[in-house]
Amino acid sequence: MGAGSWGSTLAKVFADAGNTVQLWARRPELAESIQLTGTNQDYLPGISLPSAVTATSDASEALKNAVIVVFAVPSQTMRDNLHAWAPLLPTDATLVSISKGIETGTYLRMSQVIAETTGASPDRIAVLSGPNLALEIAQEQPAATVIACPDENRAKLVQAAVATSYLRPYTNTDVIGVELGGACKNVIALACGIAAGRGLGENTLATLITRGLAEITRLGVALGADPRTSAGLAGLGDLVATCTSPLSRNRSFGVRLGEGGTLTEAKKATHGQVAEGVISSNSVFQLAEAHQVEMPITQAVFAVCHKGMNVSDMVTALMGRSKKAE
Repeated sequence: MGAGSWGSTLAKVFADAGNTVQLWARRPELAESIQLTGTNQDYLPGISLPSAVTATSDASEALKNAVIVVFAVPSQTMRDNLHAWAPLLPTDATLVSISKGIETGTYLRMSQVIAETTGASPDRIAVLSGPNLALEIAQEQPAATVIACPDENRAKLVQAAVATSYLRPYTNTDVIGVELGGACKNVIALACGIAAGRGLGENTLATLITRGLAEITRLGVALGADPRTSAGLAGLGDLVATCTSPLSRNRSFGVRLGEGGTLTEAKKATHGQVAEGVISSNSVFQLAEAHQVEMPITQAVFAVCHKGMNVSDMVTALMGRSKKAE
């Protein structure tokens, strides 16, 4: 449900794994183009989609008899979309979120938004996350991912349905840890991009990734996550990929900010899209404040994106914090 780059890539993966796939696109013209050409030129140019993928802009058609439903819309539009889709969902379908973010205002994770809006039991809701840059997976470069669900059998169902020669899925029952890793890493990637935009080197990058992982782990533990999840694919793995790759929109957005660009200019540099980390920095910071968790990098990114802090002042503030044991 969602024909952006990641949704389209996973449609390909599910089809390559032997499934029949319906790909829902919000715009009828995009669905028609995908049907006609077998490619999604808007979001995944140059990648051929398997014949087992059928595109439609009719949600009822897409959801009819679905065994697994994958929600691939931005986190901040998830709730509105789910209100429209909830009456159409098959009663025992496994619901999978691939959207990485915390909802503004409610500070809910996406699995919580799905449960609240659809009435589905948490045992029916899975999340998929990991070091999964869409284009590389669409090009069938080897990668791994994590499917987390409280019901291990449902996690294994999705695992079997998405396993291909180029994507290796692992299962986990720690939904909180997997979701927080996916949401928070976008914020740290902005910080890494800002550092790169200022011409700072690998020591700075390594420091931000390592201390960023520490604060993600602290928040996870406060919310009931297993700290070991942070050391896995949905934690460290996703963090490294997003913080270092030029394919990462969050990193690219941060680079433009580090070069002195405004939020508007950074948006132009990322093809008119605001990086998820800009929105998440607010939600994650507020969530951390509510649980009294110290997240200095997140706080600094929040200040740059929402409080008008100068990037130079952000670096000074982080380096000038009181000394402490690691």
